[in-house]
Amino acid sequence: MSSTVVLIIEDDRTIMKFISISLRAKQYVCVGASTGHTGLTALTAGRPDIVLLDLGLPDMDGTIVLREIRAVSQVPVIVVTARGQENEKVKLLDEGADDYICKPFSVIELLARIRVALRHSQTQNTDKEKLSKLIVHELEMDFDKHRVAVANEEVHLTPNEYHILELLARNAGKVLTYSLLSQKIWGVTMDKDINSIRVFVTGLRHKIEKDPSHPRYIKTEVGVGYRLADE
Repeated sequence: MSSTVVLIIEDDRTIMKFISISLRAKQYVCVGASTGHTGLTALTAGRPDIVLLDLGLPDMDGTIVLREIRAVSQVPVIVVTARGQENEKVKLLDEGADDYICKPFSVIELLARIRVALRHSQTQNTDKEKLSKLIVHELEMDFDKHRVAVANEEVHLTPNEYHILELLARNAGKVLTYSLLSQKIWGVTMDKDINSIRVFVTGLRHKIEKDPSHPRYIKTEVGVGYRLADE
């Protein structure tokens, strides 16, 4: 079986070395690029399995690189950033990033994010829209029957609760922004709709979580949106 190829677009040599050594220890093949332009060239030449993209590149902003990547490829992209503003995280996810990780980060966290992004991509490639079931720990969704169960006990959801949970489940491991969820459910994005999503998620958590204040399944990305845990 061929090794997973990771394209690392990062201009900081220390961080590049840290990531490369960490990933190679786990049998990943690493390709490095220190500018946006060389990263885009490496993308088209090497067809990597996943991209780690720094935003603060010397020749062009990483957001522009992300846009260029999405124009030609659906390869998973994890943004690696020192920028922590919530509105920028939302913009990156809406622009097509699969995930983001903020500096400084641990190797364990980076590897987990990579596994999730790759798994999500592989599921998409097998036509995720035709996925009939999803099981995460004790949570089970049967999309064909519109059935949700926790620990084999059926859970009754409202139509909007089910719609939100289905969107999260079909994108398990991936952050879905408030604006994306609002667009998918109501076709528009308004502040009142975003507040409604928060209310529905609170209701969902009370129905599927043992401890809604410490959710196991629906994770909050503060100021950004939600993700359904898939491991």
